[in-house]
Amino acid sequence: AGKTFVLTGTLAKYTRDEAKKMIEDAGGKVTGSVSKKTDYVVAGSDAGSKLDKAKELGVPAIDEKEMEKLVGRG
Repeated sequence: AGKTFVLTGTLAKYTRDEAKKMIEDAGGKVTGSVSKKTDYVVAGSDAGSKLDKAKELGVPAIDEKEMEKLVGRG
């Protein structure tokens, strides 16, 4: 994958650690803050300021299903 992800909010299906591991196993990277280098923001429920920042920077926000597809689990 080689993409950079930021996790925000509460994910329904996975813990943050599980989601992070899935992304890393697929060759992606998880960072703590949204920047121009971020490829996707995975937004769970109650996503906060990171989602606002993503919109500001034009970073696509995706849900868990889309994340699964991107890491080959969907």
